Amino acid sequence: MLSYKNFNRRRKYYLRNLVLFLAILGPGIITGSVDNDAGGITTYSLAGAQFGYKLLWTMIPAFIVLFVVQEMNARMGIVTGKGLSDLIRENVGVKITFFIFIGLLVANIGNTTTEFAGVAGSLKVFNVSKYISVPISAIFVWWLVVKGTYKIAERVFLFFSVFLLVYVVSAIMGHPHWGEIGESIIHPEMKFDVPFLSMTIAIIGTTIAPWMQFYMQSAIIEKGINIKEYKFTLWDVGIGSIITVVVAFFIIVACASTLYKNNVSIVEAKDAALALKPLAGQLASATFAFGLFIASVFSATILPVATAFFVCEAFGFEAGIDKKWKEAPQFYWLFTIIIIIGAGIILMPNAPLITITLWSQVANGVLLPVVLLCMIMLINKKEIMGDYVNKPFANVISWATVIIMIGLSVTLLVTSFL
Repeated sequence: MLSYKNFNRRRKYYLRNLVLFLAILGPGIITGSVDNDAGGITTYSLAGAQFGYKLLWTMIPAFIVLFVVQEMNARMGIVTGKGLSDLIRENVGVKITFFIFIGLLVANIGNTTTEFAGVAGSLKVFNVSKYISVPISAIFVWWLVVKGTYKIAERVFLFFSVFLLVYVVSAIMGHPHWGEIGESIIHPEMKFDVPFLSMTIAIIGTTIAPWMQFYMQSAIIEKGINIKEYKFTLWDVGIGSIITVVVAFFIIVACASTLYKNNVSIVEAKDAALALKPLAGQLASATFAFGLFIASVFSATILPVATAFFVCEAFGFEAGIDKKWKEAPQFYWLFTIIIIIGAGIILMPNAPLITITLWSQVANGVLLPVVLLCMIMLINKKEIMGDYVNKPFANVISWATVIIMIGLSVTLLVTSFL
Protein backbone atom coordinates (compact mmCIF):
# COMPACT_ATOMS: atom_id res chain seq x y z
CA MET A 1 0.00 0.00 0.00
CA LEU A 2 2.84 2.36 0.87
CA SER A 3 4.66 1.67 -2.38
CA TYR A 4 1.44 2.29 -4.30
CA LYS A 5 0.99 5.66 -2.54
CA ASN A 6 4.58 6.58 -3.34
CA PHE A 7 4.09 5.59 -6.95
CA ASN A 8 0.86 7.58 -7.18
CA ARG A 9 2.47 10.62 -5.52
CA ARG A 10 5.46 10.43 -7.85
CA ARG A 11 3.19 10.02 -10.88
CA LYS A 12 1.23 13.16 -9.93
CA TYR A 13 4.47 15.05 -9.35
CA TYR A 14 5.84 14.20 -12.80
CA LEU A 15 2.47 14.85 -14.45
CA ARG A 16 2.23 18.28 -12.79
CA ASN A 17 5.77 19.12 -13.91
CA LEU A 18 5.00 18.02 -17.46
CA VAL A 19 1.89 20.23 -17.58
CA LEU A 20 3.91 23.18 -16.22
CA PHE A 21 6.67 22.60 -18.77
CA LEU A 22 4.20 22.45 -21.67
CA ALA A 23 2.57 25.66 -20.42
CA ILE A 24 5.91 27.47 -20.24
CA LEU A 25 7.27 26.02 -23.49
CA GLY A 26 7.70 28.61 -26.22
CA PRO A 27 10.09 31.57 -25.92
CA GLY A 28 13.32 29.53 -26.04
CA ILE A 29 12.22 27.23 -28.87
CA ILE A 30 10.74 30.07 -30.94
CA THR A 31 13.77 32.35 -30.54
CA GLY A 32 16.18 29.54 -31.38
CA SER A 33 14.16 28.39 -34.39
CA VAL A 34 13.92 31.89 -35.88
CA ASP A 35 17.72 31.84 -35.90
CA ASN A 36 17.41 29.48 -38.88
CA ASP A 37 15.99 32.22 -41.09
CA ALA A 38 16.59 32.83 -44.80
CA GLY A 39 20.05 34.26 -44.10
CA GLY A 40 20.98 31.39 -41.81
CA ILE A 41 19.77 28.75 -44.28
CA THR A 42 21.77 30.45 -47.04
CA THR A 43 24.90 30.41 -44.86
CA TYR A 44 24.51 26.72 -43.99
CA SER A 45 23.74 25.82 -47.61
CA LEU A 46 26.89 27.60 -48.82
CA ALA A 47 28.95 25.90 -46.10
CA GLY A 48 27.82 22.45 -47.23
CA ALA A 49 28.12 23.22 -50.96
CA GLN A 50 31.61 24.75 -50.69
CA PHE A 51 33.26 22.70 -47.94
CA GLY A 52 31.29 19.47 -47.65
CA TYR A 53 31.21 18.01 -44.13
CA LYS A 54 34.34 19.88 -42.98
CA LEU A 55 32.49 22.58 -41.03
CA LEU A 56 30.01 20.39 -39.15
CA TRP A 57 32.15 20.67 -36.00
CA THR A 58 31.18 24.36 -35.74
CA MET A 59 27.73 23.26 -34.56
CA ILE A 60 29.22 22.48 -31.13
CA PRO A 61 30.52 26.00 -30.30
CA ALA A 62 27.40 27.43 -31.99
CA PHE A 63 25.20 25.51 -29.53
CA ILE A 64 27.24 26.68 -26.53
CA VAL A 65 27.11 30.34 -27.59
CA LEU A 66 23.36 30.23 -28.22
CA PHE A 67 22.50 28.46 -24.96
CA VAL A 68 24.67 30.66 -22.72
CA VAL A 69 23.33 33.95 -24.10
CA GLN A 70 19.67 32.85 -24.20
CA GLU A 71 19.84 31.56 -20.61
CA MET A 72 21.06 34.96 -19.41
CA ASN A 73 18.18 36.63 -21.27
CA ALA A 74 15.63 34.30 -19.73
CA ARG A 75 17.01 34.80 -16.22
CA MET A 76 17.01 38.60 -16.51
CA GLY A 77 13.45 38.62 -17.82
CA ILE A 78 12.15 36.34 -15.06
CA VAL A 79 13.95 38.10 -12.18
CA THR A 80 13.37 41.73 -13.22
CA GLY A 81 10.06 41.46 -15.04
CA LYS A 82 11.47 44.00 -17.49
CA GLY A 83 12.55 43.82 -21.11
CA LEU A 84 16.18 44.23 -22.10
CA SER A 85 15.32 47.60 -23.67
CA ASP A 86 13.93 48.90 -20.36
CA LEU A 87 16.98 47.75 -18.45
CA ILE A 88 19.43 49.30 -20.93
CA ARG A 89 17.57 52.63 -20.90
CA GLU A 90 17.44 52.73 -17.09
CA ASN A 91 21.10 51.83 -16.59
CA VAL A 92 22.91 53.22 -19.64
CA GLY A 93 20.95 56.38 -20.39
CA VAL A 94 18.52 57.64 -23.02
CA LYS A 95 21.12 59.06 -25.47
CA ILE A 96 23.11 55.84 -25.83
CA THR A 97 19.86 53.85 -25.93
CA PHE A 98 18.59 56.05 -28.77
CA PHE A 99 21.64 55.37 -30.99
CA ILE A 100 21.59 51.62 -30.21
CA PHE A 101 17.96 51.27 -31.20
CA ILE A 102 18.15 53.44 -34.30
CA GLY A 103 20.88 51.04 -35.48
CA LEU A 104 18.78 48.01 -34.56
CA LEU A 105 15.74 49.44 -36.33
CA VAL A 106 17.65 49.98 -39.59
CA ALA A 107 19.31 46.53 -39.37
CA ASN A 108 16.01 44.76 -38.74
CA ILE A 109 14.25 46.46 -41.63
CA GLY A 110 17.05 45.06 -43.81
CA ASN A 111 16.72 41.63 -42.17
CA THR A 112 12.94 41.61 -42.69
CA THR A 113 13.48 42.45 -46.36
CA THR A 114 15.79 39.43 -46.61
CA GLU A 115 13.07 37.21 -45.11
CA PHE A 116 10.54 38.29 -47.74
CA ALA A 117 13.21 37.57 -50.35
CA GLY A 118 13.30 34.05 -48.89
CA VAL A 119 9.53 33.79 -49.30
CA ALA A 120 9.78 34.90 -52.94
CA GLY A 121 12.71 32.60 -53.72
CA SER A 122 11.28 29.50 -52.03
CA LEU A 123 7.91 29.66 -53.80
CA LYS A 124 9.57 30.48 -57.11
CA VAL A 125 10.76 26.85 -56.99
CA PHE A 126 7.04 25.94 -57.24
CA ASN A 127 6.54 28.51 -60.07
CA VAL A 128 4.69 31.00 -57.86
CA SER A 129 5.34 34.65 -58.72
CA LYS A 130 6.73 36.95 -56.03
CA TYR A 131 3.89 39.34 -56.82
CA ILE A 132 1.56 36.70 -55.39
CA SER A 133 3.66 35.04 -52.67
CA VAL A 134 5.03 38.18 -50.99
CA PRO A 135 1.76 40.18 -50.61
CA ILE A 136 -0.16 37.12 -49.36
CA SER A 137 2.59 36.26 -46.86
CA ALA A 138 2.80 39.88 -45.66
CA ILE A 139 -0.98 40.03 -45.11
CA PHE A 140 -0.91 36.71 -43.21
CA VAL A 141 1.95 37.90 -40.99
CA TRP A 142 0.16 41.21 -40.27
CA TRP A 143 -3.17 39.50 -39.54
CA LEU A 144 -1.60 36.90 -37.21
CA VAL A 145 0.00 39.55 -34.98
CA VAL A 146 -2.57 42.37 -35.15
CA LYS A 147 -5.73 40.28 -34.99
CA GLY A 148 -4.46 37.35 -32.92
CA THR A 149 -3.41 36.95 -29.27
CA TYR A 150 -0.01 36.00 -27.89
CA LYS A 151 -1.29 32.49 -27.12
CA ILE A 152 -2.52 31.93 -30.69
CA ALA A 153 0.62 33.45 -32.22
CA GLU A 154 2.87 31.33 -30.01
CA ARG A 155 1.10 28.13 -31.07
CA VAL A 156 1.53 29.05 -34.73
CA PHE A 157 5.22 29.84 -34.10
CA LEU A 158 5.77 26.48 -32.37
CA PHE A 159 4.02 24.77 -35.30
CA PHE A 160 6.44 26.53 -37.68
CA SER A 161 9.37 25.40 -35.50
CA VAL A 162 8.41 21.75 -35.88
CA PHE A 163 8.19 22.08 -39.68
CA LEU A 164 11.80 23.21 -39.86
CA LEU A 165 12.72 19.58 -39.15
CA VAL A 166 11.83 18.80 -42.79
CA TYR A 167 15.52 19.47 -43.45
CA VAL A 168 16.29 16.16 -41.75
CA VAL A 169 14.23 14.43 -44.47
CA SER A 170 15.92 16.43 -47.22
CA ALA A 171 19.36 15.49 -45.89
CA ILE A 172 18.58 11.77 -45.61
CA MET A 173 17.30 11.72 -49.21
CA GLY A 174 20.74 12.92 -50.29
CA HIS A 175 22.26 9.63 -48.99
CA PRO A 176 24.98 11.18 -46.78
CA HIS A 177 28.18 9.36 -45.84
CA TRP A 178 27.76 8.96 -42.07
CA GLY A 179 31.33 7.77 -41.58
CA GLU A 180 32.73 11.00 -43.04
CA ILE A 181 30.26 13.02 -40.98
CA GLY A 182 31.42 11.37 -37.77
CA GLU A 183 35.07 11.88 -38.73
CA SER A 184 34.53 15.61 -39.37
CA ILE A 185 33.04 16.05 -35.89
CA ILE A 186 35.53 13.91 -33.96
CA HIS A 187 38.56 15.33 -35.80
CA PRO A 188 37.66 18.95 -36.64
CA GLU A 189 39.60 20.59 -39.43
CA MET A 190 40.58 24.26 -39.36
CA LYS A 191 42.19 26.13 -42.24
CA PHE A 192 43.35 29.72 -42.06
CA ASP A 193 42.72 30.75 -45.65
CA VAL A 194 40.16 33.52 -46.15
CA PRO A 195 37.25 31.43 -47.60
CA PHE A 196 37.39 28.76 -44.88
CA LEU A 197 37.87 31.25 -42.05
CA SER A 198 35.10 33.54 -43.34
CA MET A 199 32.62 30.67 -43.55
CA THR A 200 33.54 29.45 -40.06
CA ILE A 201 32.93 32.93 -38.67
CA ALA A 202 29.66 33.26 -40.62
CA ILE A 203 28.28 29.96 -39.26
CA ILE A 204 28.96 30.78 -35.63
CA GLY A 205 28.10 34.45 -36.10
CA THR A 206 24.69 33.71 -37.64
CA THR A 207 23.80 31.72 -34.52
CA ILE A 208 23.21 34.86 -32.49
CA ALA A 209 21.83 38.24 -33.57
CA PRO A 210 21.15 41.40 -31.52
CA TRP A 211 17.37 41.33 -32.01
CA MET A 212 17.11 37.80 -30.55
CA GLN A 213 18.08 39.00 -27.07
CA PHE A 214 15.30 41.58 -27.00
CA TYR A 215 12.64 39.24 -28.34
CA MET A 216 13.55 36.42 -25.93
CA GLN A 217 13.29 38.64 -22.85
CA SER A 218 10.07 40.31 -24.03
CA ALA A 219 8.49 36.90 -24.75
CA ILE A 220 9.39 35.70 -21.24
CA ILE A 221 7.62 38.73 -19.76
CA GLU A 222 4.62 38.45 -22.09
CA LYS A 223 4.19 34.84 -20.97
CA GLY A 224 4.32 35.82 -17.26
CA ILE A 225 6.93 33.26 -16.20
CA ASN A 226 8.11 33.50 -12.57
CA ILE A 227 11.30 32.39 -10.83
CA LYS A 228 9.72 29.16 -9.54
CA GLU A 229 9.31 28.11 -13.16
CA TYR A 230 12.90 28.95 -14.12
CA LYS A 231 13.98 25.29 -14.37
CA PHE A 232 11.32 24.68 -17.02
CA THR A 233 12.44 27.77 -18.93
CA LEU A 234 15.97 26.37 -18.85
CA TRP A 235 14.68 23.25 -20.59
CA ASP A 236 12.83 25.43 -23.10
CA VAL A 237 16.05 27.31 -23.91
CA GLY A 238 18.01 24.05 -24.13
CA ILE A 239 15.51 22.38 -26.47
CA GLY A 240 15.37 25.52 -28.62
CA SER A 241 19.16 25.57 -28.91
CA ILE A 242 19.25 21.88 -29.82
CA ILE A 243 16.56 22.28 -32.51
CA THR A 244 18.46 25.23 -33.99
CA VAL A 245 21.69 23.27 -34.23
CA VAL A 246 20.03 20.07 -35.50
CA VAL A 247 18.30 21.95 -38.35
CA ALA A 248 21.55 23.77 -39.26
CA PHE A 249 23.46 20.46 -39.11
CA PHE A 250 21.13 18.72 -41.58
CA ILE A 251 21.05 21.69 -43.97
CA ILE A 252 24.86 21.44 -44.21
CA VAL A 253 24.62 17.64 -44.61
CA ALA A 254 21.96 17.94 -47.36
CA CYS A 255 24.11 20.30 -49.43
CA ALA A 256 27.40 18.54 -48.69
CA SER A 257 26.02 15.14 -49.77
CA THR A 258 24.73 16.44 -53.08
CA LEU A 259 26.04 19.83 -54.20
CA TYR A 260 29.61 19.52 -52.86
CA LYS A 261 29.89 15.96 -54.11
CA ASN A 262 28.90 17.06 -57.63
CA ASN A 263 30.81 20.41 -57.63
CA VAL A 264 27.61 22.46 -57.89
CA SER A 265 27.99 26.16 -57.01
CA ILE A 266 25.18 28.19 -55.46
CA VAL A 267 24.64 31.81 -54.42
CA GLU A 268 21.58 31.55 -52.15
CA ALA A 269 19.30 28.98 -50.48
CA LYS A 270 16.84 28.98 -53.40
CA ASP A 271 19.66 27.80 -55.69
CA ALA A 272 20.28 24.85 -53.34
CA ALA A 273 16.63 23.80 -53.56
CA LEU A 274 16.71 23.93 -57.37
CA ALA A 275 20.05 22.12 -57.61
CA LEU A 276 18.83 19.26 -55.39
CA LYS A 277 16.18 18.23 -57.94
CA PRO A 278 18.45 16.41 -60.45
CA LEU A 279 20.75 15.15 -57.68
CA ALA A 280 18.40 13.89 -54.95
CA GLY A 281 14.98 13.98 -56.61
CA GLN A 282 11.90 16.18 -56.80
CA LEU A 283 10.82 15.43 -53.22
CA ALA A 284 14.17 16.44 -51.72
CA SER A 285 14.11 19.69 -53.71
CA ALA A 286 10.51 20.46 -52.72
CA THR A 287 11.21 19.66 -49.07
CA PHE A 288 14.21 21.99 -48.99
CA ALA A 289 12.21 24.81 -50.62
CA PHE A 290 9.27 24.25 -48.27
CA GLY A 291 11.62 24.50 -45.27
CA LEU A 292 12.97 27.79 -46.64
CA PHE A 293 9.42 29.12 -47.08
CA ILE A 294 8.39 28.19 -43.51
CA ALA A 295 11.59 29.69 -42.07
CA SER A 296 11.15 32.90 -44.05
CA VAL A 297 7.49 33.46 -43.08
CA PHE A 298 8.32 32.56 -39.47
CA SER A 299 11.19 35.06 -39.33
CA ALA A 300 9.27 37.73 -41.27
CA THR A 301 6.76 37.60 -38.41
CA ILE A 302 9.16 37.53 -35.45
CA LEU A 303 11.68 40.14 -36.64
CA PRO A 304 9.18 43.04 -36.95
CA VAL A 305 7.53 41.98 -33.66
CA ALA A 306 10.92 41.94 -31.91
CA THR A 307 11.78 45.35 -33.40
CA ALA A 308 8.47 46.89 -32.31
CA PHE A 309 8.93 45.34 -28.85
CA PHE A 310 12.38 46.72 -28.13
CA VAL A 311 11.80 50.18 -29.64
CA CYS A 312 8.56 50.69 -27.69
CA GLU A 313 10.08 49.34 -24.46
CA ALA A 314 13.13 51.56 -24.85
CA PHE A 315 11.05 54.72 -25.11
CA GLY A 316 8.28 53.84 -22.67
CA PHE A 317 5.45 52.98 -25.09
CA GLU A 318 2.99 50.14 -24.49
CA ALA A 319 3.90 46.94 -26.35
CA GLY A 320 2.54 43.41 -26.65
CA ILE A 321 0.62 41.09 -28.97
CA ASP A 322 -2.08 40.65 -26.31
CA LYS A 323 -2.81 44.39 -26.32
CA LYS A 324 -5.36 45.96 -28.67
CA TRP A 325 -4.37 48.56 -31.27
CA LYS A 326 -5.85 51.38 -29.14
CA GLU A 327 -3.77 50.25 -26.14
CA ALA A 328 -0.46 50.02 -28.04
CA PRO A 329 -0.74 52.11 -31.24
CA GLN A 330 3.02 52.80 -31.51
CA PHE A 331 3.78 49.06 -31.27
CA TYR A 332 1.33 48.09 -34.01
CA TRP A 333 2.12 51.02 -36.31
CA LEU A 334 5.85 50.27 -36.15
CA PHE A 335 5.20 46.57 -36.80
CA THR A 336 2.97 47.43 -39.79
CA ILE A 337 5.45 49.92 -41.29
CA ILE A 338 8.33 47.40 -41.10
CA ILE A 339 6.18 44.77 -42.87
CA ILE A 340 5.20 47.24 -45.62
CA ILE A 341 8.80 48.39 -46.20
CA GLY A 342 10.25 44.85 -46.17
CA ALA A 343 7.66 43.40 -48.55
CA GLY A 344 7.57 46.55 -50.70
CA ILE A 345 11.32 46.48 -51.41
CA ILE A 346 11.11 42.88 -52.64
CA LEU A 347 8.27 43.80 -55.01
CA MET A 348 10.40 46.53 -56.59
CA PRO A 349 12.05 45.52 -59.91
CA ASN A 350 15.82 45.14 -59.55
CA ALA A 351 15.79 45.73 -55.77
CA PRO A 352 19.39 45.93 -54.40
CA LEU A 353 18.91 42.84 -52.23
CA ILE A 354 22.60 41.90 -51.96
CA THR A 355 23.48 45.43 -50.76
CA ILE A 356 20.63 45.39 -48.23
CA THR A 357 21.67 41.96 -46.92
CA LEU A 358 25.33 42.99 -46.63
CA TRP A 359 24.65 46.22 -44.76
CA SER A 360 22.11 44.66 -42.40
CA GLN A 361 24.75 42.03 -41.59
CA VAL A 362 27.33 44.77 -41.03
CA ALA A 363 24.89 46.59 -38.70
CA ASN A 364 24.28 43.37 -36.75
CA GLY A 365 28.03 42.84 -36.44
CA VAL A 366 28.58 46.34 -35.05
CA LEU A 367 25.64 46.20 -32.61
CA LEU A 368 26.06 42.65 -31.29
CA PRO A 369 29.13 43.33 -29.08
CA VAL A 370 27.42 46.45 -27.64
CA VAL A 371 24.27 44.49 -26.74
CA LEU A 372 26.26 41.60 -25.24
CA LEU A 373 28.36 43.95 -23.10
CA CYS A 374 25.18 45.64 -21.82
CA MET A 375 23.79 42.21 -20.91
CA ILE A 376 26.93 41.22 -18.97
CA MET A 377 26.89 44.51 -17.09
CA LEU A 378 23.21 44.19 -16.18
CA ILE A 379 23.22 40.54 -15.13
CA ASN A 380 26.10 41.15 -12.71
CA LYS A 381 24.41 44.07 -10.92
CA LYS A 382 23.26 42.96 -7.47
CA GLU A 383 20.68 45.76 -7.26
CA ILE A 384 19.05 44.45 -10.46
CA MET A 385 19.43 40.67 -10.16
CA GLY A 386 19.69 40.16 -6.39
CA ASP A 387 20.78 36.59 -5.65
CA TYR A 388 20.47 35.68 -9.33
CA VAL A 389 23.57 37.46 -10.59
CA ASN A 390 25.97 35.33 -12.59
CA LYS A 391 27.99 32.87 -10.53
CA PRO A 392 31.79 32.86 -11.13
CA PHE A 393 31.59 29.86 -13.47
CA ALA A 394 28.73 31.45 -15.44
CA ASN A 395 30.75 34.66 -15.72
CA VAL A 396 33.74 32.79 -17.15
CA ILE A 397 31.52 31.22 -19.80
CA SER A 398 29.59 34.42 -20.56
CA TRP A 399 32.71 36.62 -20.79
CA ALA A 400 34.40 34.02 -23.00
CA THR A 401 31.26 34.05 -25.19
CA VAL A 402 31.30 37.85 -25.38
CA ILE A 403 35.01 38.02 -26.23
CA ILE A 404 34.67 35.30 -28.89
CA MET A 405 31.58 36.95 -30.39
CA ILE A 406 33.28 40.36 -30.47
CA GLY A 407 36.30 38.81 -32.19
CA LEU A 408 34.08 36.98 -34.68
CA SER A 409 31.97 40.08 -35.35
CA VAL A 410 35.00 42.28 -35.99
CA THR A 411 36.58 39.66 -38.25
CA LEU A 412 33.27 39.17 -40.06
CA LEU A 413 33.00 42.90 -40.71
CA VAL A 414 36.54 43.02 -42.11
CA THR A 415 36.04 39.94 -44.32
CA SER A 416 32.65 41.29 -45.50
CA PHE A 417 34.29 44.47 -46.78
CA LEU A 418 37.24 42.57 -48.25
